[in-house]
Amino acid sequence: MPTANRPHFSQERTRTSWDRARLSVVVPIGGIVAVAIVCIVVAVLSSAQRADEVAIEHERQLFSRALGNLGERVKREIESVAASDAAARNLRENFDAHWTQLRLGGWLETFFDHDYVFVFDAADNPVYSLVGRRAVDPNWVEIVRADYAAVLDYMRGRDRSLPDAAPFGQTGRRETGAQPYASVIRRVRGRPAVIAAVAVGPIDANATTAESGAPIMMSIKYIDSIVLDDIAAQLRLDNLRMTDNETLPPGDLLYRLTTPAGVPIARFVWTPKQPGAQIVESVVPFIAVALVGFALLAAFVLRYMRRTAAAIAVGESRLRHLAMHDPLCGLPNRIFFGERLEAIIDEVRNGRSPAAVFYIDLDHFKDVNDTLGHHVGDELIRNVTLRLSRTLRGGDLVARLGGDEFAIISATGNDPITMISVAQRIISAICAPYAINGQNIVIGASIGIAVIDRKCGAAADIMRFADIALYRAKNEGRNRACLYDAAMDTDLSSRKLLEADLREAIEKDQLKLMYQPVVNKSGEVVIGVEGLCRWTHPTRGEIPPNEFIAIAEHSGLIIELGAWVLRRACLDGKAWPHLSVAVNVSPLQFRRSDFADLVERTLAETNFDPARLELELTESVLLGNIDTAEAGMLRLKALGVRLALDDFGTGYSSLLYLRRFPFDKLKIDRSFVNSIEKAADAAAIVHAVVSLGRGLGMKVTAEGVETADQQLFLRAAGVHSMQGYRFGKAVPPADITARLQATEPFQPIDVPQALAG
Repeated sequence: MPTANRPHFSQERTRTSWDRARLSVVVPIGGIVAVAIVCIVVAVLSSAQRADEVAIEHERQLFSRALGNLGERVKREIESVAASDAAARNLRENFDAHWTQLRLGGWLETFFDHDYVFVFDAADNPVYSLVGRRAVDPNWVEIVRADYAAVLDYMRGRDRSLPDAAPFGQTGRRETGAQPYASVIRRVRGRPAVIAAVAVGPIDANATTAESGAPIMMSIKYIDSIVLDDIAAQLRLDNLRMTDNETLPPGDLLYRLTTPAGVPIARFVWTPKQPGAQIVESVVPFIAVALVGFALLAAFVLRYMRRTAAAIAVGESRLRHLAMHDPLCGLPNRIFFGERLEAIIDEVRNGRSPAAVFYIDLDHFKDVNDTLGHHVGDELIRNVTLRLSRTLRGGDLVARLGGDEFAIISATGNDPITMISVAQRIISAICAPYAINGQNIVIGASIGIAVIDRKCGAAADIMRFADIALYRAKNEGRNRACLYDAAMDTDLSSRKLLEADLREAIEKDQLKLMYQPVVNKSGEVVIGVEGLCRWTHPTRGEIPPNEFIAIAEHSGLIIELGAWVLRRACLDGKAWPHLSVAVNVSPLQFRRSDFADLVERTLAETNFDPARLELELTESVLLGNIDTAEAGMLRLKALGVRLALDDFGTGYSSLLYLRRFPFDKLKIDRSFVNSIEKAADAAAIVHAVVSLGRGLGMKVTAEGVETADQQLFLRAAGVHSMQGYRFGKAVPPADITARLQATEPFQPIDVPQALAG
């Protein structure tokens, strides 16, 4: 369908709502989910790492405490023997080697697995030594003296520094002098060992024994695999061992035992517990489930958003179509048309051949809406749409701008003759009768044409030019097309000024109502008058009725003007009690639903006899709204007002009108009267109209009688009354009064003499 052509928009598509949704919703949601997942993973890993660090530090502390407990235990084991009274007697007062071997060396080695046991006298000479399970020559002890000498120096109070040794706890009790006991760990013959020393004798019983050369009992216990296994069992340390290698297997922990000065003593290695890994292992399934849930949720959200986006895209397309097309007839609307017009202007400026805009306004469409209802008007718009679609070419665009206004963009901008031909074809298609809901409807169309060329202005200028041309077409009689030219701007401005002046003239009562006599068939007696409005402009002088009446109808001032004429005629007619007063009624005025109310109100206010009021209607009043027109006419007849069908023979002259509507009078148009002397068919038509009117019981009046021959013919034809220049032109009310009061009869005159007068 040619009217449904889309405008040539840019081929690059702008972002759709789905694209915007992905940017504004999906990306933030995805970012939040990703951040949440990262935070969870980081929290789990950091918690696991922290748990590992705490566990490792705890194991370090436990192992360090275990070494200290080992030194303290070795010291207590020696002290359990050295502090006894028997030790004081057998070692301090009188050395007993047998007792020493039995109660000291054998006891400590058998029950506590001490590796070396020594007893030193007051001069620090070894008096007893045990290595493993055997006693050895005391001189052998000198071999390891370098490893324990610092402990003896500490016990005697000679040197408190304990070099190359790591003391445990409170090594001694006193700030100065000899010490009652000592417990350290250091390397002995290249191996780490615990060295514990205790002064022999009950210390508390004799406080000076340590200072006065008390014997010293010393024990050395190596930190070997047995000791480490025992510590590992107690602390539940996995794979506890000593090593000399700094390179460790992955996951193992190195514990360096050093002196206070930093001298290394031993390196211990074990595989620490990793609760963090356990935490991770226990949490990983839940994290995996959460991640799967997030993935499923994200997939569901994305799937839902895609479906929603698809629905939105369909909705957007529909909404755009609704926004860009008229819902009643499906044609592009004003917005669509404006975009297309701007695109065409750009294309023409870039070298495309000229185009044209046809601005169409339906004549009498409002009357159809007002009289037959909007549902009939809507159906009429659809029918007009179909006719326009069939009339135009495939490349043309037709749009409904609103109400009864249509516009067409056509590629026929090169040839004015072609444009007028297209416009006439459109008018012919629109003006053909429509059959809608049993009603025979006839409307018209006026068209304004504006050319789109390389020198044209914006879209608003093109539409203004087309509107000006449309205004000219309407003022020239409607059902025609006008091509815009620059002179129309001046004419339009003049008409707008004249319209404003007419409005002011109506408001300030500056118009005049003149009256043309209507005489009997002999032409001697005035039987009525017809009111004719005249306007004398302050600067332009006399404005022809056909000019300002057309302006009044186009601007809507005809309603106010018609009301003024009706009231003025009733007021003036009261001075002529025996005459009928005829008033012309505009179709726009008659079709208003309150017209009968206006007539009734005016008659009541002026106290005018309704039987003397004659309203003259044209056939255009009846077109397309027969039922409503009949109802209005019957109401007027009920008021007592008489109705005349004016200009009969110039329209469709349908016999249906004469049979159905309650007309009292037929008025033969002046065009037939002027031709009866020249054309036989005109005379025949006049005879036929008179016979028809008489047959239907109507009075017949002939308009435009100007010569004696016309008068004689019409009188012979049987008309009931006549009016025209032969019997007097339109004059002020005072002249009608004077003519009625004159004693001498009025002498009919021919047109040349009348015009001269």
